[in-house]
Amino acid sequence: MTGRKLTGFTIGLLCTLCLAGCSGTSSILFPASPNARATAQLFNFVFIIEAIVFLIVETALIYAVIHFSRKQGSGLPKQIEGNLTLEIIWTVIPSIILALIFFVSLGTLRTVTSSPPPSSSTSAPIQVKVIGHQWFWEFDYPDLNIVTANQLVVPINTLVNIDVQSVDVIHSYWVPELGGKIDAIPGITNQTRFQAEKMGTFTGQCAELRLTVVVKTPEEYAAWVKSQQAPVPLLSGDASLGEQVFMNGACIGCHTIDSTKAQGKVGPNLTHFAGRDLFAGSILANTPDNLNQWLADPQAIKMGSLMPNLHLPSNNIQLLVSFLESLK
Repeated sequence: MTGRKLTGFTIGLLCTLCLAGCSGTSSILFPASPNARATAQLFNFVFIIEAIVFLIVETALIYAVIHFSRKQGSGLPKQIEGNLTLEIIWTVIPSIILALIFFVSLGTLRTVTSSPPPSSSTSAPIQVKVIGHQWFWEFDYPDLNIVTANQLVVPINTLVNIDVQSVDVIHSYWVPELGGKIDAIPGITNQTRFQAEKMGTFTGQCAELRLTVVVKTPEEYAAWVKSQQAPVPLLSGDASLGEQVFMNGACIGCHTIDSTKAQGKVGPNLTHFAGRDLFAGSILANTPDNLNQWLADPQAIKMGSLMPNLHLPSNNIQLLVSFLESLK
């Protein structure tokens, strides 16, 4: 293989490896907030420098392999040991590159840790407590008296201040398109912030649990807040019977439903369960069929979770599904 072909093959292989980690949209390469954009720009800057250094080194290596390869009967090539000029060059240049990356990284850090300018936000900041549990994420809006699970809902172009906590094990809160990773550690409150600039649903890449962030228009967000603050509706039919099964069973020991005797703190708050797209730690779509399977045997779907198999009769499961799917 000639040097030119070898270089082309190396570049192609590098590009393939890089693109292998960019499938889907959950990536820092698709920023949707100022924080994420600053991180993506730093990544691109460092990557370009690394690519240039890689090409220079690989080109020099291939040239040396081909040009100085020992031929039959030839002696050793000219040695450069003790070449002070060359040693200074390959010491100074990397030092300059690292210093440049250091100062650019400081600028990125300043952007990530600072609040966006007031003129870039269309409404007052929102405060959210992000609480990691062993099997789910809890989102508490203290100023709005709203508690939900696994799905964080925010308005576009609004600063969201986040306090990250954990009640049991260490988690990592990270939504790549909206900002950097931050640990949720028991007994410690870490803080971060973001301001979404694009509409849509963004997936969190916690190493332990999945979460989603839904960015809505201010009007949609206001409607969502209103629905979350609404009391549990009066129920009838199977939904009412399912409520009795829920309130008279073991469910109330783990789950909360506002304005009822169900005040458990082990599992997710279910007050407006039907308004969520996902459940079971965001691994199942919120459909009656999936909910039926989950209630029948949670451990078969999510082994090791704190949701026990209560061996509920099929009729009670159907009633519970009707009840939970009525909690809009």
